[in-house]
Amino acid sequence: MTAQLADSISFPRGPAWRNRIALAPLTNWQSHEDGTLGEDEYQFLTRRADGGFGLVMTCAAAVQKNGISFPGQLAVYADDHVDGLARLADGIRARGAVSAVQLQHAGSRSNPQISGEQAVSPFPYAKRNVRALTTAEVEQLIEDFVTAAVRCEKAGIDGIELHGAHGYMLCQFLNADENQRDDGFGGSYRNRTRIYRDIISGIRAATGPDFQLGVRLSPEKYAYGTGEALAFAEELLGGGQIDYLDMSLWDSFKLPDDDAYHPARLVDLFGRLDRGNGTRLGVAGHIFSAQDAQDCLDSGADFIFFGRGAILHHDMARRAIEEPAFVSRSFPVTRAYLAEQAVGPAFQTYLATGWKNYVAD
Repeated sequence: MTAQLADSISFPRGPAWRNRIALAPLTNWQSHEDGTLGEDEYQFLTRRADGGFGLVMTCAAAVQKNGISFPGQLAVYADDHVDGLARLADGIRARGAVSAVQLQHAGSRSNPQISGEQAVSPFPYAKRNVRALTTAEVEQLIEDFVTAAVRCEKAGIDGIELHGAHGYMLCQFLNADENQRDDGFGGSYRNRTRIYRDIISGIRAATGPDFQLGVRLSPEKYAYGTGEALAFAEELLGGGQIDYLDMSLWDSFKLPDDDAYHPARLVDLFGRLDRGNGTRLGVAGHIFSAQDAQDCLDSGADFIFFGRGAILHHDMARRAIEEPAFVSRSFPVTRAYLAEQAVGPAFQTYLATGWKNYVAD
């Protein structure tokens, strides 16, 4: 029988989740300039735990200062960040949810005006004054991802997700057109995917047996083919090192850009991949209703992420479980409405300035 949204879900490591619904990692501008947890970010996340989500995940949290990409970004690059994360872990756990921090470096999409440092990437991008990482800097980046995960574990966070999607640093290593590094971190598929394996094995060696580890990938738009994305996803699912793979599909129900894979939708393609050792598959992208979410489970996903709907409804998880016909309301909405959903002023400003027709006033 196909899993239902209300079903609990277990993983090779770490705590089971009370249901199959996770909060997507959402850029929100709500923490402090030094990367410590802000009160509005705490309230936003714990309100979603109150709202019934099985997993509550933070926004992308910077593992190096020069990897910051937006104002008010949560960070995990210094020990000073641990206390806020500990408070967050306690708050989420007290409300019955499992916690995760998404670890990120923005690469060429970092913002030097915020960090005060030049942006770096696996390869140079002269138009944006981005320089290529040295091999020693790649090795330091791997170490800093691992150290950030250790800080999260020390804080009592249940696990982390590596942000390997959406064209940020790790995803930039996958770029088949531009990443022609000759130091073992570029060129072939094996070398372009190496940094993921090195970080994953480093985290596994440095954290305890109950620390949960996920990876986010995107299958299209970032200069590697659908075939490579499927191969890498299947490698991660079967490798026994991670607990879940998070496929950020943008639109879970669209046909792949590569028509060789038609008529399967993206959710179908990834949902039918083999898993090993109990590793789970989650999907995100255009899931706006209880029916959409159940469709993903019926298509082979083990759990789903709500993103935009979770901004609009702090209790979207609970409502999707209790109301099979539930459909998220749509943007635009007023700032007063967003405030009722524990979306703070900075997050409201981000939605108003970063997205067309999201905020009505």
